[in-house]
Amino acid sequence: MPPPDPDNPDHGADPVAPADLAALEERAEHVAGLLTLMGNPRRLLILCRLAEGEASVSALQSAVGLSQSALSQHLARLRAAGIVRARRDGQSMHYSICDDDTRALMVALYDTFCAQGR
Repeated sequence: MPPPDPDNPDHGADPVAPADLAALEERAEHVAGLLTLMGNPRRLLILCRLAEGEASVSALQSAVGLSQSALSQHLARLRAAGIVRARRDGQSMHYSICDDDTRALMVALYDTFCAQGR
């Protein structure tokens, strides 16, 4: 067995136990699905706006520049995936991010790509 390499970032790292691999695989499927949904530029813009807080359909239309029909289709996919939730207020629908993983990812994306001075 060769001696440990101190320049290797994995030096001294414990191997992942089989039970942990199953948990990682399950999380990987969840994250891959989330990233697939976010891979659409319009849905990403919708989520960027919702990361700021709840928004009405009309506010989302203004923010992302979609027709109500197109916006509704994107919101339906996000709702079906459990990423956003809808709340009715009279005749208006308001949407917000309800998935903590999505919220955390949107904050990380904002901090990485949208922060001032970039």
